[in-house]
Amino acid sequence: MSQVDDGLHLLQVKSLVFELSRRLNSKQMGFSAQLQTKAAHEALLSRQDAELRLLETMRRCISNKVKCDKDYATALSSISALGQKNDRAEEMSNSLVGRAWRGMMEEVEAAAKLFRSKAEIIEKETLDKVNTLCQEKRKARKIYLEEYNRITQKFTNICDEVNRKKSDYQKQLESYRFMRSRFEEYYVKSGRGGRKLEDVQDKYQRACRRLHLIHNEYVLLLSEAEQVQKDVKSHLLPALFSHYQTNLQSFIVNWRSIMKEISLHWNCASKQFVDVWNRSEAHVETIVPANEYVDLQQKQMANGTDYADFTFDNSLVEDTSGKLQANTLTVDNLTVEWVRNKMLEVEPKLKDCQERLSNKNPDLQDMNEVAIAELRCEEKKLTRQLEVIKKALTELGCEEAPPGCDIPLNPLLDGSQEISVDSNPEIGRKLSHPSPPPPPTQPSFVDILRKPFRRKSVPSSPLGTRHNQGTSRSLVDEDWFHGVLPREEVVRLLTREGDFLVRETTRNDENQTVLSVCWGGHKHFIVQTTAEGQFRFEGPAFNTIQELITYQIQSQLPVTGRSGAILRTPIPRERWELNNDDVVLGDKIGRGNFGDVFKGRLLATNEEVAIKTCRVTVAEEHKRKFLQEGRILKQYDHPNIVKLIGICVQKQPIMIVMELVVGGSLLTHLRTNASSVTTTQLINMCRDAAAGMRYLESKNCIHRDLAARNCLVGDKNIVKISDFGMSREEEEYIVSDGMKQIPIKWTAPEALNFGKYTTLCDVWSYGVLCWEIFAKGGVPYPGMSNSKAREKIDAGYRMPAPDGTPEDMYRLMLRCWEYQPELRPHFDQILNIVENILGTMR
Repeated sequence: MSQVDDGLHLLQVKSLVFELSRRLNSKQMGFSAQLQTKAAHEALLSRQDAELRLLETMRRCISNKVKCDKDYATALSSISALGQKNDRAEEMSNSLVGRAWRGMMEEVEAAAKLFRSKAEIIEKETLDKVNTLCQEKRKARKIYLEEYNRITQKFTNICDEVNRKKSDYQKQLESYRFMRSRFEEYYVKSGRGGRKLEDVQDKYQRACRRLHLIHNEYVLLLSEAEQVQKDVKSHLLPALFSHYQTNLQSFIVNWRSIMKEISLHWNCASKQFVDVWNRSEAHVETIVPANEYVDLQQKQMANGTDYADFTFDNSLVEDTSGKLQANTLTVDNLTVEWVRNKMLEVEPKLKDCQERLSNKNPDLQDMNEVAIAELRCEEKKLTRQLEVIKKALTELGCEEAPPGCDIPLNPLLDGSQEISVDSNPEIGRKLSHPSPPPPPTQPSFVDILRKPFRRKSVPSSPLGTRHNQGTSRSLVDEDWFHGVLPREEVVRLLTREGDFLVRETTRNDENQTVLSVCWGGHKHFIVQTTAEGQFRFEGPAFNTIQELITYQIQSQLPVTGRSGAILRTPIPRERWELNNDDVVLGDKIGRGNFGDVFKGRLLATNEEVAIKTCRVTVAEEHKRKFLQEGRILKQYDHPNIVKLIGICVQKQPIMIVMELVVGGSLLTHLRTNASSVTTTQLINMCRDAAAGMRYLESKNCIHRDLAARNCLVGDKNIVKISDFGMSREEEEYIVSDGMKQIPIKWTAPEALNFGKYTTLCDVWSYGVLCWEIFAKGGVPYPGMSNSKAREKIDAGYRMPAPDGTPEDMYRLMLRCWEYQPELRPHFDQILNIVENILGTMR
């Protein structure tokens, strides 16, 4: 070729190299985004195997081509020698034909030398490059596979550890449940005392301790596993893939250069070879290293990234009465030392990791990107663990301790041991634990209901008997003592800075007295008991709680230096807060969601009442829901709404005292008197329910559970609406805590589908209540499951009228069951309609 052609060709090569570099630097596509699945990893390995086989094929072909070119050059030399051999040379020395022939033979020899030279260059240089490329690709594949297996093995190990830990958790949970049932059996059912109860109790405590410890280990392990997975998926594998992709693309650059070199050496001047070279060159030019693996990535893109699920299994803590929380470390007397030791273990590891990642570390520059990514992932994992631990320890503080396990905060110790009586880690005061008192007398079942459970092996606090040492005045007699009123109710009462009250709480089956103060928010302080039986916060100790509170008010000193809270205004009990001892429990007449319902009597008036009790062992959240009914009822006064008399929160169990409605449940009444009840009586029942619901609607109260089972029948068959446990005092309520315990067949479609409750949802339920009344206690949507009934309602199905239902009443039911809420009547309209129907019956 001419010099001009050579120059143009050189410019083309430089342009291609520049374009290749630009595309590599732009990183248009990346392995880290599409190749994280197992299938993609195997596809990548398979692709590399195919490339190695292609390199082997190229090497064999090039070797054969070199041999052929050498043989061809030898043949041309023989032809040239043969052509120049002439026995009659002298005679042909001046012959033009002979001269031309000799020139042609010389060109043949020159062509032979050119073929031989090109073959030797390819053999010595190009073929060596192919062999080197093949070796380097094998080495890179091996390194990648080792690194990939090492990274994924870390993830596999943590997954296996999570599964083992969860299995251990489940086994320990079973052991805990078994020991708890044995303990309850010995203590509650049989009521036996003595050494056997103490042995069972001791085993129960040890099972509880092991459960909490394995819970904490499981929580931290999940946190670690989640971080490891995130690091593997977001950092380690992407770093490995990015590094490997860079290597592979550099191989493609070398590969392309080799093929370019071969194409140039195999080029010939004839038109046939030029055509072959052009076609070969065109094929070579189609190689763009940055796009080499696009098809592989696109095929695997649809598979997504396979993440493992490291969410906490809530079933593990369902039976712990809320004392163990998902994804939350339990910090109490059983675990606080373990948590603190864990923090001391994690902190130096995190500091070392941060120092290794510091720019001041001279070894940092020598690390490859995979090693740096591993260090950063380790730093994030340790940082996250430390945040979880510090958050749990910070919440402990000097205030009321978080829920713990099923034994007291101050467990019985040997006389030579000392324990901290202040939950504030800054206060290092330690006092010896007093010796236990003699065992109590055997309690009755009703006594257990009326007073909180006491551990026999641990001395009861003087507050447990409601009396303080050194005074005959009971703590219950103080207006600012609110008994076991839940924290949420306390927060509602304390509105101004310095407002305070005293209450009791049960932690781990042991009573604790708590001072609640409004001061920069709401703060709660446990009253500490000294070894001498006195009471204190951070200051001096006093013989009685009353003296301690009086000192805090008169001195105007902060309860604790950390909180700065000062007592100003005592908040007295509300008028509807009754004393538990003023109520006498009688026969059991029913069972509620949170405890049993008893018939009882008020000592002051000798009035018979109905008493709802809340089991001592239920979670604090359920106690709040239990008291919600009392909080709603205390402000209502209507003949068709069951009346609240008061709430007993001075001690456990919490009780709601209501008027005793002698007829019992409307559902039971209808079924019992199905043969004798008249149509007029049934309409009157519908009228009473409508009147009660109109009153609730005027108060912006959404009942959410209106049904015959939740209505009561009083004197002269008057119907009263009851059971406000699911009620809400607002115009619209959106359910955000799931749809558990929802009465499907009584609930409006918009509430089931979207969780949106209004008083028009109660209108739908009222239509179902009317159907129940005229069906005389029948089950709505007979023969249908909940899901089937819901499906048919959405499709337009409505229940037919029960036998004997007046046509006007059925039309009212259908209006209540309009699918669109705005088409349903309000309760003032419903009451007018029912009263008009009654008027036509007279």
